[in-house]
Amino acid sequence: MKLQSLFYLHKSDRKVILVLLLFIICCLGLIIFVGNHTTETADVKNDSLSHRKPTSFSHKEQLPEVVTSEGRHLFPFDPNTATAEELQQLGLAPYQVRNIIKYRSKGGVYRSPMDFARLYGLTRKQYRELEPYITISDEYEPASTLASVQAYIAKKETDKQAAHAAYEAYKAQNTYKPNKGNERDTLRYPLKLKVGEHINLATADTSQLKKVPGIGSGWARAIVNYGKRLGGYVVVGQLQEIDGFPEEALPYFSVVNPHTEKINLNTATLTQLRKHPYMNFYQARAICDYRRLKGKLTNLSQLHLLKDFTPETIERLRPYVAF
Repeated sequence: MKLQSLFYLHKSDRKVILVLLLFIICCLGLIIFVGNHTTETADVKNDSLSHRKPTSFSHKEQLPEVVTSEGRHLFPFDPNTATAEELQQLGLAPYQVRNIIKYRSKGGVYRSPMDFARLYGLTRKQYRELEPYITISDEYEPASTLASVQAYIAKKETDKQAAHAAYEAYKAQNTYKPNKGNERDTLRYPLKLKVGEHINLATADTSQLKKVPGIGSGWARAIVNYGKRLGGYVVVGQLQEIDGFPEEALPYFSVVNPHTEKINLNTATLTQLRKHPYMNFYQARAICDYRRLKGKLTNLSQLHLLKDFTPETIERLRPYVAF
């Protein structure tokens, strides 16, 4: 057999080999072309963590692809960008792949391999196998880790420390002691009365009323408003006519020299009469009908003739009416 016959190829074999050579050359050219376009730009290099102490998990040493005895393919992957097919090749269960895709679709980001370890159903054995192959891109790190942002934060902290140092220096040389008066704001938080002290209901305003234990701004306004409706207090017990009034506060009140505003029963209108707390609509109408039918009233005893007025009601009205 001649040596030339050993290297003889048919025409169809030569065509196949030629196509394979062209395919290999194209692949090499594509790899070189893509590699040149994946380098960082100058702007990214100036404002990224690549110039700081590496804290990114993208700078880990790239490990070669490995096929385990169980048939799983282990290769470097980014859980933020890996496709479902790639995740399945790593040996992850379908439900785990779905959870990763769902987590990313809702805005979730894996910033470290430890974040990936929280994947539901991931065992310690799986994580120990996958951890060396997890690479997290710098693009998924928080924006606060950018060099410009870190410089701004450092400047703010420096300014804060400088302001604090200036205050400490001023405090050290300041000898003036301001006059603070009473430590307690007696206008907002008045001193309360002691047992045996009293407030005169006939003349008290809200600031004085708030000195009574159990009386705050709300009750003080209620006392003043009810006194205006009455025309003035004549006895302390009238405070019990205020709905929910705290009866424990009654011993601190007194009425000295009462002065009341009186209603003229002969000239007041129906509306004016019924506004008084001690007179309802039917009683006011009875007075108006009496004036219309029998003339002016001269004394309270005439009200005894009206069925709407009981002796208690007449005595209660006595300090507040005139003729």
